[in-house]
Amino acid sequence: MGKIAFVFPGQGSQTVGMGKDLAEKNSEVMMYFTKADEVLKDQLSNVIFDGPQEKLTLTVNAQPALLTTSIAILDLFKKSGVEADFVAGHSLGEYTALVAAGSLTFEEGVYAVRKRGEFMERAVPNGEGTMAAVLGLDRDRLSTVTAEIDQSGFPVSLANLNCPGQIVISGSRKGVDLAGEKAKEAGAKRVIPLEVSGPFHSSLMKPASAQLREVLDGLKMQDAIIPVVANVTAEPMSTASDIKEKLIEQLYSPVLWEDSVQKMIDLGVDTFIEVGPGKVLSGLIKKINRSAKTYSVSDEESAQAVIDALKEERL
Repeated sequence: MGKIAFVFPGQGSQTVGMGKDLAEKNSEVMMYFTKADEVLKDQLSNVIFDGPQEKLTLTVNAQPALLTTSIAILDLFKKSGVEADFVAGHSLGEYTALVAAGSLTFEEGVYAVRKRGEFMERAVPNGEGTMAAVLGLDRDRLSTVTAEIDQSGFPVSLANLNCPGQIVISGSRKGVDLAGEKAKEAGAKRVIPLEVSGPFHSSLMKPASAQLREVLDGLKMQDAIIPVVANVTAEPMSTASDIKEKLIEQLYSPVLWEDSVQKMIDLGVDTFIEVGPGKVLSGLIKKINRSAKTYSVSDEESAQAVIDALKEERL
């Protein structure tokens, strides 16, 4: 019998109305949204349920909104008895994974990602940094391209290694533009600029890491009950001290998503359940390994269908 991994989406998967039907039907689920409002002293739940999209997309809102919605949906699995052998999340989703693994409380997770969002937005003046997706170029060649531009004084580096042929680069606007041009010359099929508020997972985020350390130092982080596969190493982590260091590094280091998924497969995972809005991670996992079984769960109906399917499979 193969193992199960819960995976949690990162920024970009947020949509207005996510979790709303579920919360309206289920008072225990609604409690997560109410609790998030209390922790942040903010009406985040209104922004999640009713928008506007521009406000929800702001980094400071998108991060706690996605964590809240994903954990609210995860509650359906907890009650069903379906448990994961591993958890992982893409960038912001790593915090959701840590809540799922018992390393952070829900309240700590919501607070930490709101602060993380603030620090990320402030680290680089608006418009000075950006990100772009590079399609159809392998990581070694793209790494050579970015290193050359970076060393010439225009910061740019690999940011998200999502799946074969899809890598996001991040850095100064000039660095990303130059690297995009060079990538095309080196054989990239397409370079797509991303709508982001900053150069996430690049060296330009280092100023934010000292502030994040202060926040994490103030939390009562616990050892994880379920191994969490870290973005920065693609290796399972479970001790509180290791988790904290990896979260700080994650801010300015590439997200090794392809490697993380491959590591879980190597450790016996054959079923990935994406818990939260969208199907981005399920799509990436299929591109990494076509034989992996993936489920996307964003509401009560899809959660129940997955729970029933897994129980039937594993009887």
